[in-house]
Amino acid sequence: MSAVADLRKTIAALRAPGGCPWDQEQTHATLTRCLIDEASELLDTIDRLDMPHMREELGDVLMQVVFHAQLAEEAGHFDLEAVAAEANDKLVRRHPHVFGTGDKIGTSEDVIVKWEQIKAQEKKNGPVQKGVFKDLPPRLPALMFAETIWKQIEKKNLSVDGVVDVAQVKALGAQLDEATLGRMLFELTAAARVKGLDPEGALRLHATQVMRDVEARVTSATA
Repeated sequence: MSAVADLRKTIAALRAPGGCPWDQEQTHATLTRCLIDEASELLDTIDRLDMPHMREELGDVLMQVVFHAQLAEEAGHFDLEAVAAEANDKLVRRHPHVFGTGDKIGTSEDVIVKWEQIKAQEKKNGPVQKGVFKDLPPRLPALMFAETIWKQIEKKNLSVDGVVDVAQVKALGAQLDEATLGRMLFELTAAARVKGLDPEGALRLHATQVMRDVEARVTSATA
């Protein structure tokens, strides 16, 4: 039996009568935060190129995928094999230059263009699109991460002198309402795109650095 098959068997046993009460209570909805947390921890290992830890975090993300597939299988919707088959079919279908008779593609930019062309021809799943742009997931882990770090700084009254310009934060806060905040975030994101920068990654890395600098300061003060 493969390791993936063993994992499926273990999660099924946890969900079965006589299994784990916590696992038995879970639903797709209750597991959403777990998925976000595990994906965020994986991103941290990627930022640090921590390969042994990355293997562990990839396993935690895989555990979430298998758990959701187990819930769906119990409800008679689909199982992990169907999930994997659909993902594999999609990869093969959207890479005709590798697996089909399509012309060879020379650049990654051309691959993206071809991918979007094929995607546009495929049957749409999920909610009916109502606008010009496709519906995007509402969760933004880097924003959540940065917000949580600042919340902890405020809650624990941690010193951030030299790490965060608190005066600037307060000055910006005094100018903000929801519409202004949305506009500023959108403009920053658009500007990053124009510059060829990754706003999600940049915020995650900066927030992590703030956390580490503050932690280092606290550790030094208590040593």
